[in-house]
Amino acid sequence: MAYDKDNVFAKILCGEIPCDKIYEDDYAIAFHDIEPQTPIHILVIPKGAYVSIADFGQNADENEITGFWRAVSKIAHEHGLMENGFRSVANTGVHGGQEVPHFHVHLLGGAKIGPLVQKGK
Repeated sequence: MAYDKDNVFAKILCGEIPCDKIYEDDYAIAFHDIEPQTPIHILVIPKGAYVSIADFGQNADENEITGFWRAVSKIAHEHGLMENGFRSVANTGVHGGQEVPHFHVHLLGGAKIGPLVQKGK
């Protein structure tokens, strides 16, 4: 899948669309999800044009990969997600439920989260 430079996260990165930004560095930007699924629901996106976690892992350089995952860790710490735990999710493709074709990680926490998938369903 080719990267769509008109996706909503690309527009957030270039400042065309505002977001409730909580973190930014050379490698990532993070903001609150506009439709939170848990009390704390943060989206973390790399600044590079990557469609999915697979695309990111295959094509990002070492500094981008390290910088991005360090940002994810820092954000989890700074927002109190480490004490009781949290879920990190990177949906990929249609079957994975990916809605925006720009790699992003959801950090979900602030309450107990049930099973991701119920057995037999």
